[in-house]
Amino acid sequence: MVGNPLLGRIQNREAKVGVVGLGYVGLPLGMAFAEAGFPVTGLDVDQRKIDKIAKGESYIKHIPSAPLAELTNAGKLKATNDFAKSRELDCVIICVPTPLTASREPDMSFIVATGEALAPYVRPGQLFILESTTYPGTTEEVLKPLLEKNGLKAGVDFFLAFSPEREDPGNKGFNTKTIPKVVGGYSPACLEVATALYGSALKEVVPVSSTRVAELAKLLENIYRCVNIAMVNEMKMLCDRMNVDVWEVIQAASTKPFGFQPFYPGPGLGGHCIPIDPFYLTWKAREFEFHTKFIELAGEVNWQMPYYVVQRTMEALNQNKKVLNGAKVLCIGAAYKKDIDDFRESPSLRVMTLLKEKGADISYHDPYVKELHKGHGFNMEMKSVPLDPETLNQYDAVMILTDHSHIDYNELVQRSNIVVDTRNATKAVTQGREKIVKA
Repeated sequence: MVGNPLLGRIQNREAKVGVVGLGYVGLPLGMAFAEAGFPVTGLDVDQRKIDKIAKGESYIKHIPSAPLAELTNAGKLKATNDFAKSRELDCVIICVPTPLTASREPDMSFIVATGEALAPYVRPGQLFILESTTYPGTTEEVLKPLLEKNGLKAGVDFFLAFSPEREDPGNKGFNTKTIPKVVGGYSPACLEVATALYGSALKEVVPVSSTRVAELAKLLENIYRCVNIAMVNEMKMLCDRMNVDVWEVIQAASTKPFGFQPFYPGPGLGGHCIPIDPFYLTWKAREFEFHTKFIELAGEVNWQMPYYVVQRTMEALNQNKKVLNGAKVLCIGAAYKKDIDDFRESPSLRVMTLLKEKGADISYHDPYVKELHKGHGFNMEMKSVPLDPETLNQYDAVMILTDHSHIDYNELVQRSNIVVDTRNATKAVTQGREKIVKA
């Protein structure tokens, strides 16, 4: 086992920290370490991000440019696409995407590509930490063999750990520094070093016994949300048939001071974790001849919600003696949740795709997502249109898919023909409620 000179370098803020993948997870994490006094190098294949960081310009809405510029101008944070620089780093944290394939199976290509890019430059005494959400066993079964290609061994020559990201874009109550950090090491020595690193920059570190426990803890967190959202989505569909307002039901149930936590329905699931994580576990479970029926059922319910929303829109148009084929529809919101610019796995994209397939003439408005391009199952090139009160009545239906705060929903309802509300954004509207269809 290697000695622990790295511990001293971490304690003295001398350890050079690298972050691979400068997206919604990697950029704020790199900034947190730089603000804690560590020299930080970001590694990314996207030259646009590297250029932006060099200029001190943030490309993520909820991360302001001022603190980023302060760190880059002081030389505390820099970025490069040269992975050979990783040899100079003491700690390398991997924050790359882990999407699903077209057949809804884990896509390990980003982790594999990163491991292969780092492998030639692994040296004794380094610490490597994977943060990408994934199935239990990935750190040891996928990343570890790649990093060991040159003959060095994890737990003997270099340190290896897993610590799941817990970012929640747009949440003003928590940030990278204040969210407790779960950490699992490949060995006790690996855990000690990884815990020391995170403890030097973040408020609270929660050590666990292995990388697999840390990997599975992340999946449990998000599957918990997925299952409960599926339950309330199913409840919404039942309430519609019973002519009961599900939002009022949830509000009433929420008055119970114990034993109940409110979850809210929507047009589907979005973001880089909750719609994806259940499939990572169900895929891995098959290796153990175990069928995760409950989790898979929740996934099925949530994946069907865009179809339900489109069906409700068709019904609303039909009541106005119109059909969806040829109807002009304005979709409010492309981001997966309010007041952010993140549209990864957004149900809005699926709803728009289904509308287009059924012949609707669609437009969208989102002040945070100016353009949409082909990819990830979305096959259209679109630009956000202005939300002009004078032209709202030109649309046969306006669909609220993301309840951004900047919108005057009273005026939107007053000036629209039909409003299909999937987020209860119109709850405070008092006039024109006959135009509103909850979906």
